[in-house]
Amino acid sequence: MDAETMKLFAVALTMSLGALGPAIGIGMIGSKAMEALGRNPEAESGIRTAMILSIAFAEAVAIYALVVSLILKFT
Repeated sequence: MDAETMKLFAVALTMSLGALGPAIGIGMIGSKAMEALGRNPEAESGIRTAMILSIAFAEAVAIYALVVSLILKFT
């Protein structure tokens, strides 16, 4: 394999692994938030706020992976 092929493989690996963790995390956050809402519907506002904040932090990891993969691709 030449250098360009290895670079593209590294980009694909970085993005796929970098998106896998946040995808699983966001799914678990949503699942647990729905479970919490089912148990305590009166706490919807607090649960929603915590859920959105947690999703934003998990999504930031995917954005970091995207930035790293773009740096790898264009350097």
